[in-house]
Amino acid sequence: MHSLEEVKRIANEGPFTANWESLGNFKMPDWFSQAKFGIFIHWGLYSVPAFNNEWYSRNMYIQDSPEFKHHVKTYGSQKDFGYKDFIPLFTAENFNPQEWANLFKKAGAQYVFPVAEHHDGFQMYKSELSHWNAYEKGPKRDVLGELKKAFDKEKLHFCTSSHRAEHWFFMGHGKEFESDIKEPLKKGDFYWPAMPEPDNQDLVSQPYPSQEFIDDWLLRTCEVIDNYQPELLYFDWWIQHDAFKEPLQLLAAYYYNRGYEWGKKVGICYKHDAMMFGSGIVEIERGKFADAQPFYWQTDTAIARNSWCYTTTLDYKEPKEIIQNLIEVVAKNGNLLLNVGPKGDGSIPDKDRDILETIGNWLEINGKAIYHSKPWRKVGEGPTKLVSGQFQEAQATNYTSEDIRFTVRGDFLYALVMEPPKEGTLLIRSLKKSSDQNLPEFHGIIEEVHILGTENEECHWQVDKEGLHVKCQRINSKLPIVCQIKIK
Repeated sequence: MHSLEEVKRIANEGPFTANWESLGNFKMPDWFSQAKFGIFIHWGLYSVPAFNNEWYSRNMYIQDSPEFKHHVKTYGSQKDFGYKDFIPLFTAENFNPQEWANLFKKAGAQYVFPVAEHHDGFQMYKSELSHWNAYEKGPKRDVLGELKKAFDKEKLHFCTSSHRAEHWFFMGHGKEFESDIKEPLKKGDFYWPAMPEPDNQDLVSQPYPSQEFIDDWLLRTCEVIDNYQPELLYFDWWIQHDAFKEPLQLLAAYYYNRGYEWGKKVGICYKHDAMMFGSGIVEIERGKFADAQPFYWQTDTAIARNSWCYTTTLDYKEPKEIIQNLIEVVAKNGNLLLNVGPKGDGSIPDKDRDILETIGNWLEINGKAIYHSKPWRKVGEGPTKLVSGQFQEAQATNYTSEDIRFTVRGDFLYALVMEPPKEGTLLIRSLKKSSDQNLPEFHGIIEEVHILGTENEECHWQVDKEGLHVKCQRINSKLPIVCQIKIK
């Protein structure tokens, strides 16, 4: 484990140094823009109560909240049974990392982001900095290490995330009444520092994170980097607070230099302009861009609409919606990171498994239009337009059979039809013949057309002033279909 002095030395010995000017030379790992689809995993102590969402550790200490009332009714008062008392219940008796890896591989994912430490402060890995970790307590297993080994075996890129920054205030409400969170708290304690919760929209809010907390955050993150060598790191919100600006530059330079030592490019996924643009990978939570972007990006979303972790009241999305989101993102020069929440015992819920297998089956047929693809010069066509921004998944987008998105790969242009036409005839207007030779959307030669998954069936097509007409005997999928168009 490196000291702060060693971290600073490594961060400034090159090829990167701890400033935005140097970090602006960041180059995204080559595999990332080809992978397109990854899996996020929220699994921890919060998976044991499995109530409402992954913020149980905070909300159970907010008086009169649903979590507070549920906790008192189910487990007793917070002074007698606090959040720490879930640790002995977190035995993970059905945790099988190879089974997880097999499922994610079958789903068509190319990389995986298990959460190393969530806001609650319980580390899911072996640590020298705190005894409150899964190796010493609860499961008594190095969860992160076991997952890395299983993912490596399946050739899934291993990545991880830290949500530690929010722990500065996450347990603070427990000091507002008689609970098991009380002073004195010191560095290394599970609940430390439990400060009053700030306005999370105020980027210079008080109480300002102390240097002791910042240093601890930095060393914890470096410990994960050194011991597990993730190919990508992800930081959740609040890392954009002013207190993290200089430490984040130091951490990024340290990580990028360590990647250079390992002989591979690494990267940091960040939200809310926490990092200077161009020094990492732009991330949007539960949202998208309206148009294709000149830079590569990622959206992170969940298999359920109302939680990132497993609960007993999940509002699951349909596989069709998730596949449509994947198409929308890939057509706009991005990746989709889809979250799964295992149960407290370590098993994957049946519903999650079914959804992942459906996505995998679709990608088995249509993956040519997704993996290794690039955006076309036009994102798509059709009446349905999106608005750029995060948190836009309150309900599914209602697409029509006229909504088509485009990608390209090799000799092929792919038209991904969001809602398959019921009559079996497809019209792609962007490929119409144009009498105005100065402004054609497409002026190439189409050599061959067919619908992926129907290669053995005769497919009739023609181009006229309306567009490319495609008719197959069987276009009856309930999921999006892909028209593969060979360009000469």
